[in-house]
Amino acid sequence: MPRTQTRPKWPRITWISTNPENACASQNNAPHILGINPWIYDFAAYNLWSRPLGLISALQAFSRSGCHVALLDCMDRTWREVDWPEPQGYGCGRYPRTEIPPPAGLSRIPRRFCRYGLPREAVSGALARMDPPPDLVLISCIMTYWYPGAVSAARLVRRIWPKVPVALGGVYPTLCPEHASGTVPADRILTGPVEENTNWAKLWQLLGCDPPPAPEPEAGALLPHLYPQAEFSVLLGSRGCPFSCAYCSSSLLYPEYRQGSWKRLLEQVRLEHAKGVRDFAFYDDALLVQPENWLIPFLEGLIESGLSMRLHTPNGLHAKYLRPDVCRLLHGAGLTTVRLGLETSSFRNRPDSKLTRQEWDTGVGNLLRAGFRPENVGAYILFGLPDQEEQEIRRAVAFAKSYGIRPHLAHYSPIPGTEIFPRAEWASPYPLREDPLYQNRAIWPCYPGGFTWRERNRWMEILRQPHGSSA
Repeated sequence: MPRTQTRPKWPRITWISTNPENACASQNNAPHILGINPWIYDFAAYNLWSRPLGLISALQAFSRSGCHVALLDCMDRTWREVDWPEPQGYGCGRYPRTEIPPPAGLSRIPRRFCRYGLPREAVSGALARMDPPPDLVLISCIMTYWYPGAVSAARLVRRIWPKVPVALGGVYPTLCPEHASGTVPADRILTGPVEENTNWAKLWQLLGCDPPPAPEPEAGALLPHLYPQAEFSVLLGSRGCPFSCAYCSSSLLYPEYRQGSWKRLLEQVRLEHAKGVRDFAFYDDALLVQPENWLIPFLEGLIESGLSMRLHTPNGLHAKYLRPDVCRLLHGAGLTTVRLGLETSSFRNRPDSKLTRQEWDTGVGNLLRAGFRPENVGAYILFGLPDQEEQEIRRAVAFAKSYGIRPHLAHYSPIPGTEIFPRAEWASPYPLREDPLYQNRAIWPCYPGGFTWRERNRWMEILRQPHGSSA
């Protein structure tokens, strides 16, 4: 469905108003909170149903507290005048990019370094014309090694509104708080969710108000006007993960696994569907865990609604929880993109303890019997772990192909605070702890020799080869 003609004209950034519900917001001039999802500075970037869900959740919390809120997502087309690549399928696609010099420490990487997203002059002009200007700016940073985008956004805000307070949140400051404090020109560096009581109080202190009660986090709650002409929407029925894998940061970002309201999530789908959205991506790290609590009634509600849509699971599903009834519901509700977390075929020597060979066989069998075609199912295989042998990766690729499933390499990014990070520091030639830029999976920081086009093409050929062939 074409949407470009109904997008707002540049340089409009719309304030979303709510009914004041607390003493501070009930004053004549309720606070105006602007959220900015900054540009990506990287060697590669692709829009695989990407949304700054933590920032959206923060704006939702302020909106529920009576504030005016607005979002400027530098990774979304936003205005009809912007030249933006057309989506390539299911709402995914490329970003516009501008090649720039790489940071000094990455100058030898044989890849082009770019700024991805909205033109900088368009962002600057739109911010300068905001009326009224914000009382507080929240800047997100999703990946630790994307912090140059947050620095650039914070400096731009400082130049336009020197007296407006700025707060930085997201994955980067949560995992690298000391680096963020010394690098990003912000008044507050937030670790963890904005709704956490300490963070919530710090932000209202910047506004000069006593904080109202912090709203409970709403899994999946999205303000309907933040993306008025979205090509896709995201769904979040739970936060966190009950597993603690050695390479994963989920438990560091959300120590408590919590599930939300399926009724609220279903209402979000109805609202987004009424705007023309047909593609919905689950953001859950543990989508299939305890499905009776929300996933099963949610899928049943989708099926009963009769809405035509496509569901996607870009995060790997836990194969051990692929029960026959859950698989049938996923198929009936329109699950289109299926990704499984295989990670390795060495089931007795896994970097986690969440899957056995029998559980894999049973789960995949349940998927196929529910009607999913194997060529439409993908399996994530960990690539570039410290001390990882090539044959381990090749065996996992062959294992996935033996089921008719497409293997996808999940490139390892060293994450501070995880169990495996000290091993990554030992294996990598880069100072991973000193500068998050070196945690970028695009440079293959723990792969022997690092990234080269020759090695990249060799692995792409291994993935393309039919099962049973040799290279």
